[in-house]
Amino acid sequence: MTTDTSWVGPAMTQTVHWVRTVGITFGETTAQRAVAHLPDDPELHNHVGGPHAAMIFGLGETASGAVGLAAFGAVMERATPLVVRSDIAYSRLATGPLTAVAVLDRPADEVLAELDAGVRPEFTVSVTITDARDRETTRMTVVWTLRPNR
Repeated sequence: MTTDTSWVGPAMTQTVHWVRTVGITFGETTAQRAVAHLPDDPELHNHVGGPHAAMIFGLGETASGAVGLAAFGAVMERATPLVVRSDIAYSRLATGPLTAVAVLDRPADEVLAELDAGVRPEFTVSVTITDARDRETTRMTVVWTLRPNR
């Protein structure tokens, strides 16, 4: 059975003001994988001419949030997704438009089983960011939790 997740990108663009402000767009978004794009905008550049590290981090975190929303959007009435921690490694100067690919590292069913058992689950999303020449520039992991609503 396939679940329609086409609503995720538009929902994030509408509700997360930062996403709209910097111009992030979304490609594929499923409960296992999400793709987000950051345009090349000189207003977002750093002192060496590429996107500022904060923009790169924001793109990766946004992509991780998109896959999390696609995977767990159906439980939003009983749990709120929150970032617990993240780790990022910048491996080369990013130039031009960037693409982030975020992948859920374990099955959503496992995470939901923990939530159903009364445990506040954590799940990791791995993100790879590439530049306009399809060169990997950044890797990050974002650990999320589903905090039960009170």
